[in-house]
Amino acid sequence: MTATLTDTTTRPATLAEWQAAAAALTIDGRPVINGQRVDARSGQTHPKTNPATGEVISQLHLGDGSDVDAAVASARAAFDGGEWSRASATHRREVLLRLAELIEARSDEFALLDTLDMGKPIGESSTIDAPGAAALFRFYGEAIEKLSDEIPVTPAGSTALVTREPLGVIGVIVPWNYPLEIATWKIAPALAAGNALVVKPPVEASHSVLLLAEIAAEAGLPAGILNVVPGRGSVVGTALGRHMEVDMLGFTGSTEVAKQLQVYAGESNMKRLALEAGGKSANVIFADTDDLSAAAQKAAFGIFYNQGEVCSATSRIFVERPVYEEFVHLLEDAAENFQPGDPLDPDSAIGCLVSEKHADEVWECIERARADGTIVQGGNRPAINGRRTFVEPTIVTDLPADHRLHSHEIFGPVALVTPFDTEEEAISKANETPYGLAAALWTGSMARAHRVSARLVAGTVSVNTVDALGFTTPFGGFKQSGFGRDLSVHALENYSDFKTTWLQWG
Repeated sequence: MTATLTDTTTRPATLAEWQAAAAALTIDGRPVINGQRVDARSGQTHPKTNPATGEVISQLHLGDGSDVDAAVASARAAFDGGEWSRASATHRREVLLRLAELIEARSDEFALLDTLDMGKPIGESSTIDAPGAAALFRFYGEAIEKLSDEIPVTPAGSTALVTREPLGVIGVIVPWNYPLEIATWKIAPALAAGNALVVKPPVEASHSVLLLAEIAAEAGLPAGILNVVPGRGSVVGTALGRHMEVDMLGFTGSTEVAKQLQVYAGESNMKRLALEAGGKSANVIFADTDDLSAAAQKAAFGIFYNQGEVCSATSRIFVERPVYEEFVHLLEDAAENFQPGDPLDPDSAIGCLVSEKHADEVWECIERARADGTIVQGGNRPAINGRRTFVEPTIVTDLPADHRLHSHEIFGPVALVTPFDTEEEAISKANETPYGLAAALWTGSMARAHRVSARLVAGTVSVNTVDALGFTTPFGGFKQSGFGRDLSVHALENYSDFKTTWLQWG
């Protein structure tokens, strides 16, 4: 079993204390199938390293098609058995609330696993991600007991019952940038609706999701309802996408993979899909913004938070020309608050990128920007802990309008700042992308806020803030950002559907 921290009453407060807590962990990289930790049937393991130090933190078992088959069979048997799928909403609520309590009790452990796996600052994973996962299980546990079925109007002598039914076996594929949080966005509503799950976490960051499945049994979740099989997307992801016994697949990741999953669904059993794919979100700053400094601070947060590894990051910043130069200077100042540091240091504003390979890809984009535009801030790759996975917040100006970086999802701390002259031009530039996940705009005019937000093609438009989301509002995109929605009660629609029972009695 994964070791718990020896003292859960006092959270570590310094780099040395978090390092000691990390050293006390024994991290288990084995799959969870039918409620038990098991060796991968493939026999393959992968030495999982901490991207901030290069140290091996576990031997991660890499599943293959046979592991997926075993997990899906376990999920199917558990679903058909009815202990969970036919349980009352009250019972499911009680189990999800107990699971939330268990996550909170081991919150620091969950935070450490995500930070050690993918390099996000411990200050974020311990105060936002892990507590947020617990809170979301609590949200869906409470929500399902408050949803009602329907008795619509029918002719005399008949009664129709319209009920929401779970879909069956749900496959879940999640990314590495928010390993526990985004997994919870899908797992919590799918469980609340009464389904059984097979989850493929990313090879880069599997451990927090594995721990979640391990403790779910302690919360009272029946064996086989939550299975987790780590492995390569080309192997485990493909097996889930093509599996004839997977009824629905929830996914967050790249647009390229999302498109391939659509092919797999058509080639197999026409499984339903909910796909949250890529993004290249715009942040439009109008000259009538009430507080330009606040806009710059939020713009820095919108692109540099979590090292810029955010699907909805507002990486394209368009600024009305009369305030363009002032805003760029303010953004430079704001970027100073997001300098990289050791992810286990609570004072680090951002951590490292998920791997040297990904850091190399981001660096290639920065070098291209250096050659074709102007880097006014950052553009460096500091060596921290002797590693090259750290990248400074970088601000780029003067790129040609048709430059590839305006449409390419960099997925790193790189902001592109461009001036505009008219409202119509700003809307056109903001929408000039194959994606439609998120957007932001800043203005002191309520009329303009309504007018422009109505024309921005994005699943979420944040006005006078950036990347706004909450448990009560749906999150997802248009165009090649996918379809289906995470969060809010609307996410339950991904994992259930209507059934009509017509009773003719007269």
